[in-house]
Amino acid sequence: MVHHGELLIDGHFVGGPCDQATAKEVIKAPWDGSVVGVAAEGGFPELRGCVDAAAAAFDTWRFSPRHQRQKLLRRIAQLVRERSEELARLLCREVGKPITMARGEVARLAVTFDIAADLLATWGLEARPADLDTRGENVRIAVERVPQGVIFGIVPYNWPFNLAAHKLAPALASGNTVVLKASPLAPLCTLELGRIVHEAGCPPGVLNVWNGPTADVERVLDDPRIAMLSFTGSEKVGWRLKQRLWDRPVTLELGGDAMAIVMPDADLDRAAKLIALSGYGYAGQVCISTQHVLVQRLVYDDFRERLAEETRNCPTGDPEDDATVCGPLITPEAAEKTQRMIDASGGTLVAGGGREGALLRPTLLENVALTTELATEEAFAPVLTLSPFEEFDQAAKRVNGSRFGIHAAVFTKDLTIAEAAFRTLNVGGVVINDSPSLRFDVMPYGGVRRSGFGREGVREAMDEMTTPKTMVVRT
Repeated sequence: MVHHGELLIDGHFVGGPCDQATAKEVIKAPWDGSVVGVAAEGGFPELRGCVDAAAAAFDTWRFSPRHQRQKLLRRIAQLVRERSEELARLLCREVGKPITMARGEVARLAVTFDIAADLLATWGLEARPADLDTRGENVRIAVERVPQGVIFGIVPYNWPFNLAAHKLAPALASGNTVVLKASPLAPLCTLELGRIVHEAGCPPGVLNVWNGPTADVERVLDDPRIAMLSFTGSEKVGWRLKQRLWDRPVTLELGGDAMAIVMPDADLDRAAKLIALSGYGYAGQVCISTQHVLVQRLVYDDFRERLAEETRNCPTGDPEDDATVCGPLITPEAAEKTQRMIDASGGTLVAGGGREGALLRPTLLENVALTTELATEEAFAPVLTLSPFEEFDQAAKRVNGSRFGIHAAVFTKDLTIAEAAFRTLNVGGVVINDSPSLRFDVMPYGGVRRSGFGREGVREAMDEMTTPKTMVVRT
């Protein structure tokens, strides 16, 4: 079935099959090149129309009662669950995400909206004592978080449902209006999410979804009615946009080269399985996919053999096969770029390797020079590098020496090491006895250094998208 994706502007769908005034983009499956669908592609007038609609809708949506917002969020979650298999199949075909992982993303999509709905019962309103000061006797202080306005969200291709939801659900819950820009590599999923939100009863203009050229985005961001930018994507583009919006709040979720540290007391079989899944699952196209594995020298040879076996046995191929773990990269060009990084790394191939079009087979390397691109940049592909270390401090120094820092993992049974890792690893999150890819939608998420700025996670995003306003009453 060919899917048709339409823009959502002020409650109206634009760019359907019979609309000759709007450009169309044919979306092909990364796995086999078959046509997945046709996505409408807007220009600057349509994008400006999205901002106009969002700005106008904010005047009323900001004052909407919490029960109205909560009802909308729960209805969105319900519709997602009712259509879960259909949405997972679309996601699988559009970006090549293995179907079991696609189902997982859709399940999380519904959970994200539920979390936002739940938070409305307790979030954003607090009383503070004034009578700590003698002037404050018979005074009441209330602090309420109030919405910023129009939130402009830029969505990446790799999680086009749930990363859109991590911008949209907090914005809707906190009384903001939204313009979402879909990824040109995966517009159909995000446009379909817009349709679901509309069908759930979202008022016109509260959500607007657009797909089109990046140049139009940079132009429209100069509009002062856009109160905040929430961006997930490349490091280069993200920091450039932050500089452009110097006078407004910006949240950036960018790249990573997540590292896993394996201590000698770790369960080596379990660590090898989890690290392989983290590094090779979805072809490594996750900002917190494991890229570098640091192993204490006493168990290095043993662990290398276990991880090599996992690499050789990793199910690779058709993403619509339930058994597949590693599918294609998003484009053949992405696979070719990674192969060049591998070839230039000077590393020794331990297991795996090989490329066929967009399919890069799981690759395990050791002896990779620390000055090479593979050691210093994000691979965003199914590649793992292995390195030995003597003392934990050496491994921590390697983690902290990276330009990136979203998550790091430590496999150990030693609570002292776990606590030391939490204290010393300069990253956004430390995972003990699981891979760096572990993320729950209730937790804060974000990086340090070049990995980003600000935090996602539903509660944290609601805080980012609002400002505190104080009322003082003398009785």
